[in-house]
Amino acid sequence: MPPPQATRPGRLPRAFTDLAWSNLAAQSAEQISLAAAPMVAVLALGAGPGETGFIAAAQTLPFLLLSIPTGILADRMSRRALMIAAEALRAVALLALVVLALTGGLTIWLLAILGFLGAAGTVAFSVAAPALVPSLVPRAALAAANGRIELTRAVAFAGGPALAGALVGWAGASSAFVLATVLSGLAVLMLVRVRETARPAPTHRHMGRELIDGAVFVWTHKLLRPLVATSVVWNLAWFVLQAAYVPYAVRALGLSAGGVGTTLAAFGAGMLVGSMLAPRVMRALTFGTALVVGPVMSLFASLVMLATLWIPSGYVAGLSFFLFGAGPILWSISQITLRQTVTPDALLGRVSALFMTASAGSRPLGATLGGAIGAAWGLEACIAVAAAGFAVQALFIIFSPLPALAALPAAAAK
Repeated sequence: MPPPQATRPGRLPRAFTDLAWSNLAAQSAEQISLAAAPMVAVLALGAGPGETGFIAAAQTLPFLLLSIPTGILADRMSRRALMIAAEALRAVALLALVVLALTGGLTIWLLAILGFLGAAGTVAFSVAAPALVPSLVPRAALAAANGRIELTRAVAFAGGPALAGALVGWAGASSAFVLATVLSGLAVLMLVRVRETARPAPTHRHMGRELIDGAVFVWTHKLLRPLVATSVVWNLAWFVLQAAYVPYAVRALGLSAGGVGTTLAAFGAGMLVGSMLAPRVMRALTFGTALVVGPVMSLFASLVMLATLWIPSGYVAGLSFFLFGAGPILWSISQITLRQTVTPDALLGRVSALFMTASAGSRPLGATLGGAIGAAWGLEACIAVAAAGFAVQALFIIFSPLPALAALPAAAAK
């Protein structure tokens, strides 16, 4: 495979810049539509908690069901073409939502079905993009490129939900979906401009065999195994916390709905600050230390939340969410860069999909566990169990070979 296009030091190639702008548009479309769907369901369709939960489930189910098949496809075909097709699917689903909202034909079931299709586009984008980046930038620029991707994600997470709420409240149910459709269409146009390096045609085998190859590679790799274990436990602990936080904030911390929203918004603010500081911090640390920062800061953030058992303050809870947003950005950049470096190109799609499936599969389990713990022992027990989970994920990294990495390891054979 020829090397990625040359570029001046400190600058990323044009092809990657197009991908980054596409990612910003796609992530923004996703966040706006995710936030708008339950608002529209409640305000326009009179939905209750059961219906909004059904819509949320439909929007998250593709991450669990489609990540693995998408990863296999990403290793079999053009990753750029897969992303274009998936993003176009999302744009069509969003356009259908606009038409239905304007004509009065929108129902809870249609909102859920079209939300599922839109999320399917997100899955393909999220799996294929990390596999595509190494073909667009030199190895030495992978961390900078992944940092740029994480920054665009942070901007979308921080601004998308607020923008959706403002649009629905100001201009009606369909306005947020109109903007999301436009952004998704722009993402497709930017992807068309990306020039993907040609890859040798893969030898197609049974999909099950290909999946096993990817899983065996991850599980037997001494650097990837602790990454996936940490990711699974982090998501379990995070969704135990998420399952309890809103009722805990109202009952124990005495927060209003606006106060709860403000503390949750601190997570997006932390992501944004962490993304902007990440390049400078990573230059000052060894690669192994950068990998450890996110899990350790997550543990510290969980202890700050645990402190609200004795200091029931919304400000303390907000600080906890800010730290949860800021610290793991370094983790995201570092672990994706490591995966891209040590994984052969032919396996990149499947490895990305396996990591996503491990994370996605942990989320409903964590939420269910949190609900069970809260029902049996109270919301305070959920806060304590979540902190214990974050301690475990930090220990997985600390006692692995990862902290000893002074720099990126040698690249895998292509």
